[in-house]
Amino acid sequence: MVSSGAIVEGMKRLGWRERPEQVHQLQAAAAVGQMGLAQMYETKLSEHGLRSAQVLLTHADLADRERYLNARSTLLALLTLKVVPVINENDTVVTDEIKFGDNDTLGALVANLIEADALVILTDQAGLFTGDPRQDPGARLVTSADAGDLALERMAGGAGSAMGRGGMIAKVLAAKRAARSGADTVIAWGRESDVLLRLAKGEAIGTWLRASTPKLAARKQWMADHLQLRGAVTIDSGACAKLLDEGKSLLPVGVVTVEGEFARGEVIAVCAPDGREIARGLANYAAGETRLIARKPSSQIDSVLGYSNGPELIHRDNMVRV
Repeated sequence: MVSSGAIVEGMKRLGWRERPEQVHQLQAAAAVGQMGLAQMYETKLSEHGLRSAQVLLTHADLADRERYLNARSTLLALLTLKVVPVINENDTVVTDEIKFGDNDTLGALVANLIEADALVILTDQAGLFTGDPRQDPGARLVTSADAGDLALERMAGGAGSAMGRGGMIAKVLAAKRAARSGADTVIAWGRESDVLLRLAKGEAIGTWLRASTPKLAARKQWMADHLQLRGAVTIDSGACAKLLDEGKSLLPVGVVTVEGEFARGEVIAVCAPDGREIARGLANYAAGETRLIARKPSSQIDSVLGYSNGPELIHRDNMVRV
Protein backbone atom coordinates (compact mmCIF):
# COMPACT_ATOMS: atom_id res chain seq x y z
CA MET A 1 0.00 0.00 0.00
CA VAL A 2 1.47 3.31 -1.11
CA SER A 3 0.40 6.08 1.22
CA SER A 4 0.61 9.81 0.80
CA GLY A 5 0.05 12.23 3.65
CA ALA A 6 3.34 12.49 5.54
CA ILE A 7 3.65 16.23 4.95
CA VAL A 8 -0.01 16.93 5.69
CA GLU A 9 0.12 14.85 8.89
CA GLY A 10 3.28 16.68 9.92
CA MET A 11 1.59 20.03 9.28
CA LYS A 12 -1.29 19.05 11.55
CA ARG A 13 1.05 17.95 14.32
CA LEU A 14 3.06 21.16 13.99
CA GLY A 15 -0.04 23.32 13.91
CA TRP A 16 0.60 24.70 10.42
CA ARG A 17 -2.50 25.77 8.49
CA GLU A 18 -0.85 26.38 5.12
CA ARG A 19 1.58 24.23 3.17
CA PRO A 20 5.04 25.84 3.48
CA GLU A 21 7.10 26.76 0.45
CA GLN A 22 10.63 26.24 1.78
CA VAL A 23 12.11 22.79 1.17
CA HIS A 24 13.59 22.37 4.65
CA GLN A 25 10.18 23.09 6.21
CA LEU A 26 8.53 20.51 3.94
CA GLN A 27 11.17 17.98 4.88
CA ALA A 28 10.69 18.72 8.57
CA ALA A 29 6.93 18.28 8.22
CA ALA A 30 7.49 14.99 6.40
CA ALA A 31 9.81 13.71 9.13
CA VAL A 32 7.21 14.47 11.81
CA GLY A 33 4.35 13.16 9.68
CA GLN A 34 5.97 9.83 8.86
CA MET A 35 5.87 8.98 12.56
CA GLY A 36 2.17 9.73 12.65
CA LEU A 37 1.40 7.72 9.52
CA ALA A 38 3.30 4.68 10.78
CA GLN A 39 1.54 4.89 14.14
CA MET A 40 -1.91 5.21 12.57
CA TYR A 41 -1.49 2.36 10.10
CA GLU A 42 -0.02 0.09 12.75
CA THR A 43 -2.95 0.81 15.08
CA LYS A 44 -5.72 0.45 12.50
CA LEU A 45 -4.34 -2.60 10.74
CA SER A 46 -3.68 -4.39 14.03
CA GLU A 47 -7.36 -3.94 14.89
CA HIS A 48 -8.04 -6.29 11.97
CA GLY A 49 -5.36 -8.78 12.93
CA LEU A 50 -2.90 -7.50 10.31
CA ARG A 51 0.77 -6.68 10.72
CA SER A 52 2.37 -3.74 8.95
CA ALA A 53 5.82 -2.51 7.96
CA GLN A 54 7.00 0.92 6.88
CA VAL A 55 9.03 1.11 3.66
CA LEU A 56 10.45 4.48 2.56
CA LEU A 57 11.55 4.66 -1.07
CA THR A 58 13.03 7.19 -3.45
CA HIS A 59 13.00 7.10 -7.23
CA ALA A 60 16.72 6.37 -7.04
CA ASP A 61 15.92 3.11 -5.27
CA LEU A 62 13.89 2.01 -8.28
CA ALA A 63 16.25 3.42 -10.94
CA ASP A 64 19.33 1.62 -9.61
CA ARG A 65 19.07 -2.07 -10.55
CA GLU A 66 20.67 -3.51 -7.41
CA ARG A 67 18.55 -1.36 -5.11
CA TYR A 68 15.54 -2.22 -7.29
CA LEU A 69 16.10 -5.92 -6.72
CA ASN A 70 16.68 -5.40 -3.01
CA ALA A 71 13.44 -3.43 -2.71
CA ARG A 72 11.58 -6.08 -4.69
CA SER A 73 12.95 -8.88 -2.50
CA THR A 74 11.99 -7.04 0.66
CA LEU A 75 8.43 -6.33 -0.48
CA LEU A 76 7.87 -9.88 -1.70
CA ALA A 77 9.24 -11.24 1.57
CA LEU A 78 6.84 -9.04 3.55
CA LEU A 79 3.90 -10.21 1.43
CA THR A 80 4.92 -13.84 1.91
CA LEU A 81 4.91 -13.19 5.67
CA LYS A 82 1.42 -11.67 5.29
CA VAL A 83 2.66 -8.27 6.41
CA VAL A 84 1.14 -5.18 4.76
CA PRO A 85 3.96 -2.92 3.47
CA VAL A 86 3.03 0.74 3.95
CA ILE A 87 5.15 2.55 1.37
CA ASN A 88 5.85 6.24 1.24
CA GLU A 89 8.22 8.46 -0.69
CA ASN A 90 11.13 9.40 1.55
CA ASP A 91 10.19 13.07 1.59
CA THR A 92 12.78 13.85 4.26
CA VAL A 93 15.63 13.53 1.76
CA VAL A 94 14.09 13.89 -1.72
CA THR A 95 13.25 17.38 -2.90
CA ASP A 96 11.78 16.64 -6.32
CA GLU A 97 9.12 14.33 -4.86
CA ILE A 98 8.02 17.02 -2.41
CA LYS A 99 7.93 19.61 -5.15
CA PHE A 100 5.91 17.59 -7.65
CA GLY A 101 3.87 15.29 -5.40
CA ASP A 102 4.45 12.04 -7.25
CA ASN A 103 2.81 9.38 -5.06
CA ASP A 104 0.65 8.18 -7.96
CA THR A 105 3.76 7.51 -10.02
CA LEU A 106 5.37 5.83 -7.02
CA GLY A 107 2.33 3.56 -6.80
CA ALA A 108 2.74 2.61 -10.45
CA LEU A 109 6.46 1.95 -9.97
CA VAL A 110 5.74 -0.30 -7.00
CA ALA A 111 3.07 -2.13 -9.02
CA ASN A 112 5.71 -2.78 -11.68
CA LEU A 113 8.29 -3.67 -9.04
CA ILE A 114 6.25 -6.55 -7.61
CA GLU A 115 4.57 -7.41 -10.92
CA ALA A 116 1.10 -6.65 -9.57
CA ASP A 117 -2.00 -7.60 -11.52
CA ALA A 118 -3.67 -4.27 -10.78
CA LEU A 119 -3.05 -0.82 -9.34
CA VAL A 120 -5.89 0.73 -7.32
CA ILE A 121 -5.68 4.51 -6.80
CA LEU A 122 -8.09 5.83 -4.18
CA THR A 123 -8.81 9.54 -4.40
CA ASP A 124 -11.39 12.20 -3.52
CA GLN A 125 -13.26 11.75 -6.83
CA ALA A 126 -15.51 8.90 -7.97
CA GLY A 127 -13.11 8.30 -10.87
CA LEU A 128 -12.06 10.01 -14.07
CA PHE A 129 -14.70 12.27 -15.63
CA THR A 130 -14.89 13.72 -19.11
CA GLY A 131 -14.47 17.13 -17.46
CA ASP A 132 -14.06 18.59 -13.98
CA PRO A 133 -17.32 17.61 -12.22
CA ARG A 134 -16.85 20.48 -9.78
CA GLN A 135 -17.15 22.97 -12.62
CA ASP A 136 -18.90 21.09 -15.43
CA PRO A 137 -22.34 19.70 -14.47
CA GLY A 138 -22.40 17.74 -17.72
CA ALA A 139 -19.19 15.85 -16.99
CA ARG A 140 -19.66 12.07 -17.21
CA LEU A 141 -17.80 9.32 -15.39
CA VAL A 142 -15.47 7.31 -17.61
CA THR A 143 -16.19 3.76 -16.48
CA SER A 144 -13.57 2.06 -18.64
CA ALA A 145 -10.92 2.92 -21.20
CA ASP A 146 -7.50 1.85 -22.43
CA ALA A 147 -4.62 3.14 -20.31
CA GLY A 148 -2.42 5.38 -22.41
CA ASP A 149 -5.25 6.82 -24.51
CA LEU A 150 -4.21 10.45 -25.06
CA ALA A 151 -7.85 11.55 -24.74
CA LEU A 152 -7.70 10.61 -21.05
CA GLU A 153 -4.92 13.11 -20.41
CA ARG A 154 -6.98 15.89 -21.97
CA MET A 155 -9.90 14.98 -19.70
CA ALA A 156 -7.77 14.85 -16.57
CA GLY A 157 -6.87 18.53 -16.32
CA GLY A 158 -4.51 19.97 -13.71
CA ALA A 159 -3.55 19.59 -10.06
CA GLY A 160 -5.90 18.83 -7.21
CA SER A 161 -6.34 20.31 -3.75
CA ALA A 162 -4.27 22.99 -2.06
CA MET A 163 -2.91 20.46 0.46
CA GLY A 164 -1.96 17.69 -1.97
CA ARG A 165 -0.31 17.72 -5.36
CA GLY A 166 -0.81 16.00 -8.69
CA GLY A 167 -4.55 15.70 -9.27
CA MET A 168 -6.22 13.44 -11.80
CA ILE A 169 -3.59 13.94 -14.50
CA ALA A 170 -0.99 12.28 -12.27
CA LYS A 171 -3.30 9.29 -11.83
CA VAL A 172 -3.89 8.94 -15.56
CA LEU A 173 -0.14 9.07 -16.21
CA ALA A 174 0.45 6.54 -13.43
CA ALA A 175 -2.04 4.19 -15.08
CA LYS A 176 -0.18 4.61 -18.36
CA ARG A 177 3.08 3.71 -16.64
CA ALA A 178 1.62 0.69 -14.85
CA ALA A 179 0.14 -0.57 -18.11
CA ARG A 180 3.61 -0.94 -19.59
CA SER A 181 4.16 -3.92 -17.29
CA GLY A 182 0.66 -5.26 -17.84
CA ALA A 183 -1.09 -3.93 -14.73
CA ASP A 184 -4.65 -2.59 -15.03
CA THR A 185 -5.54 0.50 -12.98
CA VAL A 186 -8.71 1.42 -11.13
CA ILE A 187 -9.30 5.01 -9.99
CA ALA A 188 -12.02 5.18 -7.34
CA TRP A 189 -13.38 7.22 -4.43
CA GLY A 190 -11.47 6.45 -1.25
CA ARG A 191 -14.57 6.72 0.95
CA GLU A 192 -16.59 4.23 -1.08
CA SER A 193 -17.84 1.54 1.30
CA ASP A 194 -15.68 -1.62 1.27
CA VAL A 195 -14.14 -0.44 -1.98
CA LEU A 196 -11.17 -2.82 -2.00
CA LEU A 197 -13.21 -5.86 -1.08
CA ARG A 198 -15.79 -5.08 -3.74
CA LEU A 199 -13.15 -4.47 -6.39
CA ALA A 200 -11.48 -7.76 -5.48
CA LYS A 201 -14.80 -9.49 -6.13
CA GLY A 202 -14.97 -7.95 -9.59
CA GLU A 203 -17.49 -5.17 -8.98
CA ALA A 204 -17.25 -2.21 -11.37
CA ILE A 205 -16.38 0.86 -9.30
CA GLY A 206 -14.85 4.10 -10.52
CA THR A 207 -12.74 4.13 -13.66
CA TRP A 208 -11.06 1.00 -14.99
CA LEU A 209 -8.06 1.70 -17.22
CA ARG A 210 -7.05 -1.46 -19.04
CA ALA A 211 -3.49 -2.46 -19.87
CA SER A 212 -3.29 -3.30 -23.55
CA THR A 213 -0.43 -5.78 -23.14
CA PRO A 214 -0.51 -8.91 -20.95
CA LYS A 215 1.76 -8.69 -17.94
CA LEU A 216 4.26 -11.36 -18.92
CA ALA A 217 4.60 -10.14 -22.50
CA ALA A 218 5.08 -6.56 -21.33
CA ARG A 219 7.85 -7.53 -18.91
CA LYS A 220 9.68 -9.64 -21.48
CA GLN A 221 9.32 -6.92 -24.12
CA TRP A 222 10.83 -4.44 -21.65
CA MET A 223 13.86 -6.66 -21.11
CA ALA A 224 14.30 -7.48 -24.78
CA ASP A 225 14.01 -4.01 -26.27
CA HIS A 226 14.65 -1.25 -23.76
CA LEU A 227 17.62 -2.10 -21.57
CA GLN A 228 21.26 -1.69 -22.50
CA LEU A 229 23.29 -4.89 -22.28
CA ARG A 230 26.20 -4.69 -19.86
CA GLY A 231 27.74 -8.07 -20.51
CA ALA A 232 27.18 -11.67 -21.58
CA VAL A 233 27.62 -15.25 -20.45
CA THR A 234 28.18 -18.29 -22.62
CA ILE A 235 26.55 -21.47 -21.37
CA ASP A 236 27.11 -25.16 -22.07
CA SER A 237 24.87 -27.36 -24.19
CA GLY A 238 23.11 -28.86 -21.17
CA ALA A 239 22.11 -25.48 -19.77
CA CYS A 240 21.14 -24.37 -23.26
CA ALA A 241 18.73 -27.31 -23.60
CA LYS A 242 17.16 -26.68 -20.19
CA LEU A 243 16.69 -23.01 -20.97
CA LEU A 244 15.27 -23.43 -24.49
CA ASP A 245 13.40 -26.73 -24.22
CA GLU A 246 12.23 -26.72 -20.60
CA GLY A 247 12.04 -23.01 -19.79
CA LYS A 248 14.30 -23.42 -16.77
CA SER A 249 16.24 -20.75 -14.92
CA LEU A 250 19.95 -20.33 -15.65
CA LEU A 251 22.12 -21.75 -12.87
CA PRO A 252 25.81 -20.83 -12.38
CA VAL A 253 26.90 -24.43 -13.02
CA GLY A 254 25.94 -24.04 -16.69
CA VAL A 255 28.05 -20.90 -17.29
CA VAL A 256 31.26 -21.40 -19.27
CA THR A 257 32.55 -17.85 -19.80
CA VAL A 258 31.65 -14.36 -18.56
CA GLU A 259 32.14 -11.19 -20.64
CA GLY A 260 31.90 -7.54 -19.64
CA GLU A 261 31.46 -5.85 -16.29
CA PHE A 262 27.88 -5.82 -15.04
CA ALA A 263 26.26 -5.26 -11.69
CA ARG A 264 23.55 -7.30 -10.04
CA GLY A 265 20.23 -6.48 -11.67
CA GLU A 266 21.64 -5.36 -15.01
CA VAL A 267 20.60 -6.99 -18.26
CA ILE A 268 23.06 -9.42 -19.81
CA ALA A 269 23.00 -11.64 -22.90
CA VAL A 270 22.93 -15.43 -22.67
CA CYS A 271 24.81 -17.11 -25.50
CA ALA A 272 24.79 -20.70 -26.75
CA PRO A 273 28.07 -22.64 -27.16
CA ASP A 274 28.27 -21.48 -30.81
CA GLY A 275 28.11 -17.82 -29.72
CA ARG A 276 24.49 -17.15 -30.72
CA GLU A 277 22.53 -14.95 -28.33
CA ILE A 278 19.54 -17.02 -27.22
CA ALA A 279 18.19 -14.99 -24.29
CA ARG A 280 18.54 -11.90 -22.18
CA GLY A 281 17.86 -11.45 -18.52
CA LEU A 282 18.50 -9.68 -15.23
CA ALA A 283 21.64 -11.00 -13.57
CA ASN A 284 21.26 -11.98 -9.94
CA TYR A 285 25.02 -11.68 -9.43
CA ALA A 286 27.61 -9.15 -10.60
CA ALA A 287 30.22 -10.07 -13.20
CA GLY A 288 32.98 -10.66 -10.66
CA GLU A 289 30.72 -12.83 -8.55
CA THR A 290 29.57 -14.76 -11.62
CA ARG A 291 33.17 -15.56 -12.57
CA LEU A 292 33.75 -17.01 -9.11
CA ILE A 293 30.65 -19.22 -9.09
CA ALA A 294 30.68 -20.26 -12.77
CA ARG A 295 30.75 -24.05 -13.29
CA LYS A 296 29.86 -24.56 -9.61
CA PRO A 297 26.60 -26.00 -8.24
CA SER A 298 24.26 -23.57 -6.53
CA SER A 299 24.82 -25.31 -3.20
CA GLN A 300 28.37 -23.90 -3.18
CA ILE A 301 27.46 -20.25 -3.80
CA ASP A 302 27.37 -19.35 -0.12
CA SER A 303 30.72 -21.01 0.62
CA VAL A 304 32.39 -19.34 -2.37
CA LEU A 305 30.98 -15.82 -1.93
CA GLY A 306 30.14 -15.83 1.75
CA TYR A 307 26.49 -15.05 0.96
CA SER A 308 23.80 -15.98 -1.53
CA ASN A 309 21.34 -13.95 -3.59
CA GLY A 310 19.55 -17.11 -4.64
CA PRO A 311 20.42 -20.30 -6.52
CA GLU A 312 19.91 -18.84 -10.01
CA LEU A 313 22.17 -16.59 -12.03
CA ILE A 314 19.07 -15.53 -13.97
CA HIS A 315 15.63 -16.58 -12.79
CA ARG A 316 13.29 -17.67 -15.57
CA ASP A 317 10.82 -14.92 -14.57
CA ASN A 318 13.56 -12.38 -15.29
CA MET A 319 14.59 -13.83 -18.64
CA VAL A 320 13.32 -13.50 -22.21
CA ARG A 321 14.30 -15.65 -25.19
CA VAL A 322 15.48 -13.76 -28.27
